[in-house]
Amino acid sequence: MHEFTPDVESLAHEILEYSLLRLKENPPLDGPKSVEELYALVGNTITSQGLGGSKALSLFKDVLAPACISTDHPRYLAFIPSAPTEAANLFDLVVGASALYGGSWLEGAGAVFAENQALRWISDLAGMPESAGGVFVQGGTIGNLSALVTARNYARTFFTDVTRWVIACSGEAHSSVQSAADVMDVEIIKIATNGQGIMTGDALKVGVEEYESTHAGHKVFAVVATAGTTNLGIIDDLNGVADYATSRGIWFHVDGAYGLAALCSPTVRPKFAGVERADSMIVDPHKWLFAPFDACALIYRNPHLAKRAHLQHAEYLDTLNDDGEWNPSDYAIQLTRRARGLPLWFSLATHGTDAYAEAMDKTMNVAKTAADLIKAHPRLELLVEPNLSIVAFTRPGWEAADYQTWSDKLLADQIGFVTPSAHHGSPILRFAIVNPWTQVSDIEAILATL
Repeated sequence: MHEFTPDVESLAHEILEYSLLRLKENPPLDGPKSVEELYALVGNTITSQGLGGSKALSLFKDVLAPACISTDHPRYLAFIPSAPTEAANLFDLVVGASALYGGSWLEGAGAVFAENQALRWISDLAGMPESAGGVFVQGGTIGNLSALVTARNYARTFFTDVTRWVIACSGEAHSSVQSAADVMDVEIIKIATNGQGIMTGDALKVGVEEYESTHAGHKVFAVVATAGTTNLGIIDDLNGVADYATSRGIWFHVDGAYGLAALCSPTVRPKFAGVERADSMIVDPHKWLFAPFDACALIYRNPHLAKRAHLQHAEYLDTLNDDGEWNPSDYAIQLTRRARGLPLWFSLATHGTDAYAEAMDKTMNVAKTAADLIKAHPRLELLVEPNLSIVAFTRPGWEAADYQTWSDKLLADQIGFVTPSAHHGSPILRFAIVNPWTQVSDIEAILATL
């Protein structure tokens, strides 16, 4: 298995040919099949003697891959799509082929150096100090959890007589914040938002102080503000939240997994005023910075606090911990890690940051046009003007089942992939436009079915 034989070389050419075709051609939309359907088509693929590489690749190309929805399809507008650049995707092949370990400087100095330059670019866009730094982790869930673990570890050094730790966040915060609270076995309080869905500093003050006054021994150690909610793209009052958090010695974390990517566009950067005051922040390049799955940039104002919380100790690790070098595994809940930030670095180094700003503006312009088309549509209502690139709307008179039926047919007809969501308990539709290949004509084709 570990010899580069002529058969392996032939397989390599097949795999590279398939990969290049997948990059060159328009991606298929495709869709899922049931377990029974897939088993009938491929049977048991794990056998004692093996199928051979060509056969296994054929099964993947002809059956398994078409049973997945292509997240880079221009009419994939559900959840948060992915739209990696060709350069990023190609370099992901290099990362896999190079057997790079991205957990320590000793083993991966060159890779870590490059990743840190990409992190520096994001930090600079956010206005974080030169001391800031962090690590690329799997996704926003791990990024938020790691930051909040750091926050609690820090709070333990100066808050005493605490019987229960508490996280405060908006009612619109991502589900990963609740997940982090569950994993950490801490409480969570949801702060009421204003009429625009924004968590303000004043509302945070009221919510925290009312809670702590009625829960003796409970202490809010961190507040999570959202910079671009997944559902509607709403940006919290970052400066107001920072003001209150600073006045109370509360860790200020910004979840910008989706929205903070827009920092690379000067046209909307002022919307994120206050992010430079964060103790920690995340942004997922695999969402809107055109990197392949999976990559979340986790950045700390003071990385030493993160290292104090996450550094692992073991006899065989002492050689890594003695030299004071930058070991990415010290800054999050992880030890083994792939150098997942390299595809973003390569794409940035290849294209330059101006190209990123242009692509960002293009997606937001399509979103604005989509909102105008919805407002002009006789059967649709725009829910809120888009802050960034998410466009939410309703079809009055439809129930949840109607939205689901429409969504299912849209995919079955291979027109697009748009899933129903909900806002304040009522069903809605939303376009998440993060792919520069998404054109106004794609939006028009989907709206024509409504």
